[in-house]
Amino acid sequence: MMSAARHLPGDALTERSLVTLAADFGTGEVLWSFLWFFLFFIFIMLIFQIFGDIIRSDDLSGWGKALWSLFIIFIPFLGIFIYVIVRGGKMHERQVTAMQKSQQSMQQYIRDTAGGADAATQLAQLADLHSAGKIDDAEYAAAKAKVIS
Repeated sequence: MMSAARHLPGDALTERSLVTLAADFGTGEVLWSFLWFFLFFIFIMLIFQIFGDIIRSDDLSGWGKALWSLFIIFIPFLGIFIYVIVRGGKMHERQVTAMQKSQQSMQQYIRDTAGGADAATQLAQLADLHSAGKIDDAEYAAAKAKVIS
């Protein structure tokens, strides 16, 4: 009789070696692996942070941005360390400036979208339209009542 699944002669050996590998992987190796993963994660975060700073930087020309980017792509460890040493002091300032600009534009958008003009400005505009003859007395009175209420 033939079984449905075919077993190769090395299958039992492969399963045994995986179990043995898992059994030999002790606490020290697990902690060491966590440390390396953590350092790799920090390295990736630094790369993204530095690329963001390169793009955001106003004092670098296009060629300067391209050269720093190529330096970080082709020689990552050395590129990151040199960038942080040479330009790291102003990274925080550029990030704060970008956040302030973003905050100001968001607040301006909220003001423009939500509020519009205040009641006094709207009444002055209505009076100008009425005196120019663009709206008649009935439209002026209705619009004025709407603004006041």
